[in-house]
Amino acid sequence: MERQVIHTDHAPKAIGPYSQAIRVGEFIFCAGQTPIDPATGNLVPGEIEAQTRRVLQNLAAVLEAAGTSLSRAVKTTVFLLDMNDFQRMNAVYSEFFPNDPPARSTVQVARLPRDARVEIEVIALAK
Repeated sequence: MERQVIHTDHAPKAIGPYSQAIRVGEFIFCAGQTPIDPATGNLVPGEIEAQTRRVLQNLAAVLEAAGTSLSRAVKTTVFLLDMNDFQRMNAVYSEFFPNDPPARSTVQVARLPRDARVEIEVIALAK
């Protein structure tokens, strides 16, 4: 099975030695996205809602570059700096997955890159 690197300028550049996403067969494996604005390269200001929205917009851009979308997501992992943000993150998350959301794990972590409050990774089906 071949491995294809996915890249788009509509999502932040990788801040380390990794790809934005990799396609293998019918699956797209997205690297975790943090709330970095791809236009400025800076962390978006604001609370968990603004950061969650930017993360999911970044993931949507990566999946679009792969020829698919968030609606084809089968599994997500959410990394939160503070589990007290769970309900507020969840409210924004549900806007992006209104029907039949993917399977999901959510964990609290000690720290995230650039001191973000949230990071999300996705596995999706290719179209």
